Amino acid sequence: MDLFIVLVICLSCLLLVSLLKQSYAKRKLPPGPTPFPLVGNILQLDRKNISKSISMVKFMNVDHKVTYLLLSVCLVFVLIGLVLSHGELWKETRRFTLTVLRDMGMGKKTIENRIQEEALCLVEALKKTNASPCDPSSILFCVPCNVICSIIFQNRFDYNDQTFQTLVKHFLDSIRLSNTPWIQLYNTFPILHYLPGSHHELFKVFNDQIKFFLEKIQEHQESLDHNNPRDFIDYLLVKMEKEKHNEQSQFTMHHLVVTIWDVFDAGTQTTSTTMKFGLLLLMKHPEITAKVREEIERVIGRDRSPCMQDRSHMPYTDAVIHEIQRYVDLIPNNAPHAVTRDIQFRGYFIPKGTHILPSLTSVLYDEKEFPNPEKFDPGHFLDASGNFRKSDYFLPFSIGKRACVGEGLARMELFLLLTTILQHFTLKPLIDPKDIDPTPVDNGFFSVPPSYQLCFVPV
Repeated sequence: MDLFIVLVICLSCLLLVSLLKQSYAKRKLPPGPTPFPLVGNILQLDRKNISKSISMVKFMNVDHKVTYLLLSVCLVFVLIGLVLSHGELWKETRRFTLTVLRDMGMGKKTIENRIQEEALCLVEALKKTNASPCDPSSILFCVPCNVICSIIFQNRFDYNDQTFQTLVKHFLDSIRLSNTPWIQLYNTFPILHYLPGSHHELFKVFNDQIKFFLEKIQEHQESLDHNNPRDFIDYLLVKMEKEKHNEQSQFTMHHLVVTIWDVFDAGTQTTSTTMKFGLLLLMKHPEITAKVREEIERVIGRDRSPCMQDRSHMPYTDAVIHEIQRYVDLIPNNAPHAVTRDIQFRGYFIPKGTHILPSLTSVLYDEKEFPNPEKFDPGHFLDASGNFRKSDYFLPFSIGKRACVGEGLARMELFLLLTTILQHFTLKPLIDPKDIDPTPVDNGFFSVPPSYQLCFVPV
């Protein structure tokens, strides 16, 4: 009897697979491995390096080459906010967020001054290491975190402040946990919620972060001046108050907290991780670092802080920063999208509602645009005369309406922070540069740099 049941199950699965194959062929869906019943393609993916284990389809979108992967499994996410929301909620939130950030000086001298001030605080913190070996992870996270704090809370924190250190730890923990294979599996099979696993630890980290934000919101409510909003939280509270009688309003307390979390996460995680990758690559390629330092010395000198106007006079440094972002491929597969209508593309049918992962790897590592893409080479962004060369394939911040809202801020931070560090310090590795391996320790949906130590030696 037991054998009969097993045979029935096996035959049923084979029948389902056969029907799925026929359905794919009949509807002319894009080619790919046939999904298994219930679990889709999850068993066919290398969860430690998802971007390398999938096939892609390239096409043109708004004059840019973008790659999409069609998945037959719908990813379930732990938090739904600005990054992963959709429809009118996403449109209204994004529009409001961009307006507020612009009003607060995003892309203007105001934000640049804040980053310059934070860069000098970073220099002082690095000097206190006394050129001793240190792991840069925490301190590199502190800088963009404080910039975001000044935007959201109107004030920065001392790096040794216990509350600030706790906040930093929570975000570093969320980065570490979110990219583990278990969490990626959990996103696909929510039923795992009822089993032991690291997702419970991640939920606790999220809850601690939300508790911190709620405390800050309460402080702002007690001192709010509706006619003179001071920071991002004030703007959100004013908006929420104006729409309190609108039953259709998206601006609730829950939405306010999630929006703050999203801005914090997007404004800290990518910049700090790119910085950590960048320092590692600069140590591995001392000849490249030497050229950057020469350009810094010639254009900026040592008596003033770098500013964004310097970038146009520093093509090599600009190319190095772009190459760092291209090479590390920080978010190989961007946030999921969904097709809003049935599409006929190159003879294939893509039905409305199909979940899509835009693969940024395919454009950042395009062999025609970036010859020998596996090599770290600033020449990918330089022309024959040594001038900076823009590329439509440079899409680390994604493209279109879903592009990162903090792209301008991130570009400022990377240029000002890296040039400030190299203006004041020599990066001394603890091992031979040839032995440095910048390969991510985890390359699921987010590239995580390996742990390492270095010495910041004052120049």
